[in-house]
Amino acid sequence: MGDQNARTENAQATRNVAATLLSVSVGLSEPLDIGLASAGVKVESAIRKRAVSSVNDATAVEVRKLGVVGDEQADLSAHGGLDKAVYLYPVEHYDWWRQRRIEASVPEADAPLPFGALGENLTTRGIFETDLWIGDVLVIGEVRLKVEAPRTPCFKLNAAMGYSKAVKHMFLSGFSGVYLSVAQTGFIRAGSHIELVPGGRQESVSGMLDWRRSRARREP
Repeated sequence: MGDQNARTENAQATRNVAATLLSVSVGLSEPLDIGLASAGVKVESAIRKRAVSSVNDATAVEVRKLGVVGDEQADLSAHGGLDKAVYLYPVEHYDWWRQRRIEASVPEADAPLPFGALGENLTTRGIFETDLWIGDVLVIGEVRLKVEAPRTPCFKLNAAMGYSKAVKHMFLSGFSGVYLSVAQTGFIRAGSHIELVPGGRQESVSGMLDWRRSRARREP
């Protein structure tokens, strides 16, 4: 009974989280140099995103069952599809990534990362992986997005961040962002409030990340 009460109190508290959508970004599938993983090799990827709606230009963007209109996925085995239609990432992690890039001597690492830098569609403020459970629903305007899983990064993240340990750093930090399915389609725009509607709260994003982190620590 105590666990149930704690879960209920937690759900009520997080429902009122003060979160905002800062940017909506999309990317086109194009050749990506993955020399950090395989020298001289290029693969198709849409990890490089550009903002199409920002707080300064809050254009309405359509979200359909397979994701944000205008966004492409080159490898549907890893990204995209109904369960990974939209990728959300907290802007609060950006400074941490900037420091890792500086430490890795990435060119121009001092410059602020642009929205969409981690390959995300939605850049947010005020909501974290630790706030979320699988099955929670995020309401942004008329759109409802269901939390499906934390991101499992692939080698393309190393290329996007410009250094060879970015994937491991995402595992170890837990700064993964989350994949979302689209429970209700519609239009969203930057600057909108994000409401968190708790789901069944049986499995937390943090719990999944802890398990992944323990595995990453054992790898070279």
